[in-house]
Amino acid sequence: MTDTSLPSITASRHPLLWPLLASLLIIGWSSGFVGIRYANKEASVMLLLFWRTLLSGLILLPFALAIGPGISMRAVRDQALFGIMAVFLYLGGFALAIEQKVPTGLVALIADLLPLAIAVLSQPVLGERLTARQWLGTAIAVIGVLIVSFDSLGFGTAPVWAYALTVGSMLIFAVASVLHRKRKTLHMPVHQSLCIQTLMGSVLFGLCALTQGSLIPPMTRDFAVGMIWLVLIATFLAYAVYYTSLRLFPVAKVSAAIYLSPPVTMLWAWMLFSEPLTFAMFVGLVVTLVGVWMTSRT
Repeated sequence: MTDTSLPSITASRHPLLWPLLASLLIIGWSSGFVGIRYANKEASVMLLLFWRTLLSGLILLPFALAIGPGISMRAVRDQALFGIMAVFLYLGGFALAIEQKVPTGLVALIADLLPLAIAVLSQPVLGERLTARQWLGTAIAVIGVLIVSFDSLGFGTAPVWAYALTVGSMLIFAVASVLHRKRKTLHMPVHQSLCIQTLMGSVLFGLCALTQGSLIPPMTRDFAVGMIWLVLIATFLAYAVYYTSLRLFPVAKVSAAIYLSPPVTMLWAWMLFSEPLTFAMFVGLVVTLVGVWMTSRT
């Protein structure tokens, strides 16, 4: 993931820029559940991820070729490497863990602890120190996530390596995020880098899906709705806003917004699938909001 960093003064001139980007990031990040809920009824997770990444890459390809600087082989190599980390290993690792019967609530909790891992890595790698207030906000946000996720937590009977896989997938994305912020030697617009990353992911997901059967998608309405949702919102919106935010703001501040993903996911489930909301979810949402505000406040 390369960097086309905008001048830092850009963010300071637009006080509403971060709230806007954070809101879009939370919407995109939490919406992946919705697309999977629709599309996973009749397709394996690997087949679903193959078509999600393939369609995303193919849609972006003409724009990547026509708009922006020429793409060198070095840039393709670097973006493909980050695609392996941030797309294939991150998404695929959690998908494989769920298939191995790791409880979904536990997988989601570990995934949502991503900002904590990024906060820990940002100081030694980037030199971005968190203040005492930001560490306190991080702790409060983690408590809020635990409150929201408590009812769905369980340990299940999956093999030990599957639990380790969930932690490893989260840490890999944390490392990729920090490297994205640090690496400024190549200059590539987000639509070009995301195109290469998703196409790289589609190749690897396609190989995995082939071991389970055919690559032909189910021709159903739910699968189509799920794909549209996953491509447009969970991929284009979430990844594009995330990468753009990393170029404008400290990585720990950007990642802190992800703490709000669990409670917003609960709202998605309530609005679209009539899943019940509990008092604990609202308490967790308020606690998480306080933590994210403390972590993100300049």
